[in-house]
Amino acid sequence: MTGIIDDKGYRLNVGIVIAAPDGRVFWGRRVGNRDAWQFPQGGMMPGESPEDTLFRELEEETGLRGEHVSVLATTDGWLTYRLPRRFLRPPRNRPVCIGQRQKWFLLRLNAEEEAIDLARSPVPEFQDWRWVNYWYPIRKVVHFKRGVYARALRELAPALRGDARPR
Repeated sequence: MTGIIDDKGYRLNVGIVIAAPDGRVFWGRRVGNRDAWQFPQGGMMPGESPEDTLFRELEEETGLRGEHVSVLATTDGWLTYRLPRRFLRPPRNRPVCIGQRQKWFLLRLNAEEEAIDLARSPVPEFQDWRWVNYWYPIRKVVHFKRGVYARALRELAPALRGDARPR
């Protein structure tokens, strides 16, 4: 499943920030790479809305279902990043994906953290996870995602502090 690639070559995608009640956020280590940590994310499939993708990816990557979380906020628009040249697939693979166009969601975990089950999917995305300070991921995510992470976290932060209305 390749998902939806727009006319500019960006794969439509959602990014998911899961906050614990104390404001720390879920930080997952990708399978097969001890240094690759990120927020859950995933590509939209034909016929899916961003919200549909959010809940499908949430369950696939973390084992959490809709009843385990509350949606606190979403970014107003779509945020994009380009992939470095070394990550681009050869042109024979059409359509060519040059990066991601993402809608970001901030969720509050309402369940016990034992509800997180990285092995729920037949092909797990993450092999480990931990809670980290809200701003920590900006400095630690792979370099080409840092700008998107910074913009998403800045836009979503007021909802976590409670001084913005939920979306």
